[in-house]
Amino acid sequence: MRRITCGILALVACLLLVSCSLPRGAATKGEVVGENAIPDDVTMVEVTRTSVVEVAKWPSAGWHGHYHWFSRVNGPGSKIIKPGDRVILTIWDNQDNSLLLGPGQRSVQVRPVEVSSSGAIFVPYVDEVFVGGLTPEQAREQVQNQMSAIAPSAQVQLEVQSGTRNSIDMVSGVKKPGQVELTGRNDSILWALAQGGGIDPVIQNPIVRIMRDGQSYEIPADELLKDPKKNVIVRGGDQVIVSENDRFFVALGASETEKLVYFDRENISVVEAMSSLGGLQDLRANPQGVLLLREYPKSAIKPNGFGPETQYVVFSFNMTTADGLFGAKKFMMQPGDVVMATESALKPAQAVIALLGSLFAINNIIN
Repeated sequence: MRRITCGILALVACLLLVSCSLPRGAATKGEVVGENAIPDDVTMVEVTRTSVVEVAKWPSAGWHGHYHWFSRVNGPGSKIIKPGDRVILTIWDNQDNSLLLGPGQRSVQVRPVEVSSSGAIFVPYVDEVFVGGLTPEQAREQVQNQMSAIAPSAQVQLEVQSGTRNSIDMVSGVKKPGQVELTGRNDSILWALAQGGGIDPVIQNPIVRIMRDGQSYEIPADELLKDPKKNVIVRGGDQVIVSENDRFFVALGASETEKLVYFDRENISVVEAMSSLGGLQDLRANPQGVLLLREYPKSAIKPNGFGPETQYVVFSFNMTTADGLFGAKKFMMQPGDVVMATESALKPAQAVIALLGSLFAINNIIN
């Protein structure tokens, strides 16, 4: 028994000796932002319920704060003929001496005619007929009325093949990229994605982007799928691109995970960010010293009285107080942020003391 006791005491002595120099995975708060540790060009901000309101007024650090999307506006169901579309006419006539048909024919198909920039098509024996801006049925009636002067008994059938102004391009990020012909004026972005075979499953955190009239509109695919109001109508000439969301922040230190984290939604608070990392390590982390490092553009330094005092800012969060927790709940992450959970200088020693107590308890049981 004496030998066991001596062994335990020797082990305790060793643990006490190394407790002050145990290997660490992160810096302590004092090492990062302690006295004389902060350079002159770095500002330290303690985040509370009050300060988070002020920080929210500062210019962005590269993220404008929301995705640029638009509202759904429904149009009439029928397709509108536009320049560049191709019109195919089939003319039926039961007259034996028809001007348009040969002997024994009952119908003839006029080769596809492209709608001109002025919206007109050429019809034999009739000349130009303006069909731009009309629905296919309205265009058929227009051709029928003008043809009745030369062939009163003729009947016209009209078919439209969409050109670039009545189709969209599924550029990338779908299983079947290519041109998709619109069926009407209420074809939605989800319909378009379905025509492209759906979003390619290899894309993580996909962003759906529409290029229209020199502007770019984007939305996370998850938000698009969840909210019917986001399912906007596509227009002829739109280009649809699906790509990975390249917004991310970096997690370091005594959190359960150290990694590069992509945004899975538009806004993520510091509390949500820490939760997504699995929280803080119980035996290492200092909950009073969660730090967020952010670099602002030089133009953001107090442009209108609101803004950081320096380009580099360290935000500090105390997760042991209600004020700090509510501040962290309202503080929104921005792409490029670095979240660092600092390490507690006391917890390794506390772990050794706890182990010491356990060893003495075992020793008492043995004796």
